[in-house]
Amino acid sequence: MFLKRTRMHQSQTEDSDTVPPVLFKSAIRTKKSKNSFDAAEGIPWIWVCAGALVTILLMICALFGVIISQGLVALWPRDIIQVQTNDVSVLGLSMRQEDGTDTESGEKVVRKVIYQANRDFGVNEFAFVPAQITETAEKPSHLWFVERREWGPFIGKVQKISSSSGSLADIPAEELQQMIERGYSRKKAIKAIEKNQMAEINNKIEALRLDARGIEQKLETGQLTEESGSSQIDKINEVISELTQSHEEITAQVQILQTADENITVTLLADNGQSKVIPASQLLRAFKPNELGIAEKIGVFISRLWEFISEEPREANTEGGVFPALFGTVAMTIIMTVFVLPVGVITAVYMREIAKQGLLVSLVRIAVNNLAGVPSIVYGVFGVGFFCYTIGASIDQLFFEEKLPNPTYGTGGILWASLTLAMLTVPVVIVSTEEALSAVPRSLREASYGCGATRMQTLWNIVLPKALPGVMTGLILAMARAVGEVAPLLMTGVVKLAPALPIDSQFPFIHLERSFMHLGFHIYDLGFQSRSTELSRPMVFASTTLLVAVVLLLNFFAIKVRSQLRKRFEGRGAF
Repeated sequence: MFLKRTRMHQSQTEDSDTVPPVLFKSAIRTKKSKNSFDAAEGIPWIWVCAGALVTILLMICALFGVIISQGLVALWPRDIIQVQTNDVSVLGLSMRQEDGTDTESGEKVVRKVIYQANRDFGVNEFAFVPAQITETAEKPSHLWFVERREWGPFIGKVQKISSSSGSLADIPAEELQQMIERGYSRKKAIKAIEKNQMAEINNKIEALRLDARGIEQKLETGQLTEESGSSQIDKINEVISELTQSHEEITAQVQILQTADENITVTLLADNGQSKVIPASQLLRAFKPNELGIAEKIGVFISRLWEFISEEPREANTEGGVFPALFGTVAMTIIMTVFVLPVGVITAVYMREIAKQGLLVSLVRIAVNNLAGVPSIVYGVFGVGFFCYTIGASIDQLFFEEKLPNPTYGTGGILWASLTLAMLTVPVVIVSTEEALSAVPRSLREASYGCGATRMQTLWNIVLPKALPGVMTGLILAMARAVGEVAPLLMTGVVKLAPALPIDSQFPFIHLERSFMHLGFHIYDLGFQSRSTELSRPMVFASTTLLVAVVLLLNFFAIKVRSQLRKRFEGRGAF
């Protein structure tokens, strides 16, 4: 026994001699910090991901910054400059700087683009002068910048105004602006009468004429007797005559307002010596830019911003506001949401919770995923063929036969455009809803079944509330894509200018068959179909800024709803 213990002690001593104690400690430390080394190996990739995220955020901020800054600058009042070049005086607004070539020497020069306005005075709208000349340009304080409803802005002198009380010269800016506001009020009153009273009478007369035409068609087919049909037509004609008389009375009132409006005029004198007399109601605002302070320029900026949001476009959409396009964009998105949300959610619930998983469901799921990659123009072709020419034409045959061959629903309209975009975005809602349903723990379903709940009760009270935030995520993505789509709308109802909104005060108040304007198409039209790219460029940036704001507001509202749903149903599935 003693020998055995001695040998064991010797072997341990030999082992301790061959392996130093430091190595023992290092091995123990290495074994204990194995997880630490694993984490350290992933640190570079964490920094790479963080750097990529920061880069993407900076790119997004730069994109939004350029668009928003250029859009706001377009509404800011600029100073009027006057430069002398080649014995020619150039008077206007400095727009931008560009690289050009001298026609005489052929050398490259930097030029300034000067907007001279006064298109109806025989003046070129734009002039190009060397940039170094504009550095010493004069800024005359006596010149006016007058914004007009037609022919664009005017730069020059306000020579006089004429009214029933006589003529005035060199009137103050406040007095001229008050006169313009009174003229605008008269113009607005005339427009209100035309859009409300006269439009209502015209709609009633048109409806009665269609009724009379329907009676005539029934007489031709023998559905009505001659005596009955004639008496009905006579009554309709009597009502039409009364409405026509009322229309003439309203027209006389409008003519009185127009006559009073024509008696107050403004004489404008251009730099080339030409003058022009226009009614005061054709003016929007008049001010001397070179005399304005910061507070006054902010006031002009706010006035222009409100006009841009609330008024209709003018001068081939290069001036004025974008309210019809803004209204059409929001209305189309809301109508699309009403259709796409229930269809997408019901389809996803059936495929995930009700249908038996098999080959057929897998094929349907693959088809839905592939639909998300179909080009949007294909949906536009399908929409115009199926909705407009098939369903719409059938509706016209059944309910609007008296209007044929003029189509009512058999052509493009906001309803068919919304349905087309609903088909375009429904795969996004289906996929996101399925993912949200699959993320609900199975234990919640089993607990509900264990408490005696049926399958539909479990689905309605447990599964769907838990999946609602995911459903809202899909809806947010669908709305963001639908707002920016333009190609399908080109075929299904969007137009360059729509004088009548899809929703108004005329019965039946909601006119889903009407064409509409859209901000995306408005931007495309300004960028590629405008008569002057220099004039349309500021409006492109301003309209793009508004479109970005609309997308952000819609997404913010949807995110807010999603947050409220998540808070509301946070603990509901635990019981």
